[in-house]
Amino acid sequence: MKLNQLVGITSYGTYLPQFCLKAEEVEVAQGKVSSGIPQSLGVIQKTVPDFDEDTATLSVASAAQALDRASAKTDQIGCLFIGSESHPYAVKPTGTVVTSALGLPETMALADLQFACKAGTQSLQITAAYVAAGLIDQGLAIGADTAQSRPGDVLEFSAAAGAAAVILGRSKKDILATLQATVSVATDTPDFWRRPGQPYPEHAGRFTGEPAYFAHVLKASQLLLEEVNLKPADIDFCVFHTPNAKFPQLAAKKLGFTKEQLAPSLVVKQIGNTYAAASLLALAAVLDQAQANQKILVTSYGSGAGADSFLFETTAALPNKRKLWTGLVKDNIARLKPISYQSYREKTDHGH
Repeated sequence: MKLNQLVGITSYGTYLPQFCLKAEEVEVAQGKVSSGIPQSLGVIQKTVPDFDEDTATLSVASAAQALDRASAKTDQIGCLFIGSESHPYAVKPTGTVVTSALGLPETMALADLQFACKAGTQSLQITAAYVAAGLIDQGLAIGADTAQSRPGDVLEFSAAAGAAAVILGRSKKDILATLQATVSVATDTPDFWRRPGQPYPEHAGRFTGEPAYFAHVLKASQLLLEEVNLKPADIDFCVFHTPNAKFPQLAAKKLGFTKEQLAPSLVVKQIGNTYAAASLLALAAVLDQAQANQKILVTSYGSGAGADSFLFETTAALPNKRKLWTGLVKDNIARLKPISYQSYREKTDHGH
């Protein structure tokens, strides 16, 4: 679907916890030294939330940065949607906690969203729709997660924590990247799930690949390219959901994108899979270095299953405003502090 109204990213912010767990620590703990798993996944370490960090606190931190970078005041935000699969409460919205902490207005559209790893981009899509419809001038979309993994499971190598917040608006002078088009696909493909009351998710192993991730990511991306009548060679950067580094590389190759188009988005190598935050964090990493008038294709994926695809085009405002910013994604990665496996389990087991 092409957008007939001017809508775009006016600001964005990210947050990563300060701790990380090296892949070799997991190998030793699982008795799988020299297993080749980290090399296969392409993930050398993952972020780990501290005792007092959850989806709400991560959301607040990323949104605070986005608001600090924006020309918008808090009372100009007309909606807030937070996508996550690790909301702190089963019944009580994360969004109300975030609005209170940030001083956002009470008169706004607000909801928590859940669609596995694409809940963050679903938030982005809904916020864009509110702005395009003229219901609000600016809205806030967040993807955040503190992903859980069963001890001994392969997910323990990658399940991570992080958040990304995006402010969308329709003021031409403030837009850093215009949203040109977006499409979505969804099917009932049970590759990953968690039943009520279960502390850890289950997954269908290799089934999560071809019929799940690749079928949806490739279809959504192809539909978007057809919608805007562009070829991969016409795109400057591509971003695909990053459950690991291997899957997006294969998806890019299948679609005809180059390694150079994909490389700036592959922060998963240093931070792991941040689930609902992953695609938005990868997009932020690209925006952190993109220049004016460059096209960015973003396709997220959510288990269960579905994909959202977007086409953005950057403006001259992006590199100009970025000169004044600190705390880019690469800066957050650079400050990560490695911890032991024991410390990791102590920090992540307290809720189970």
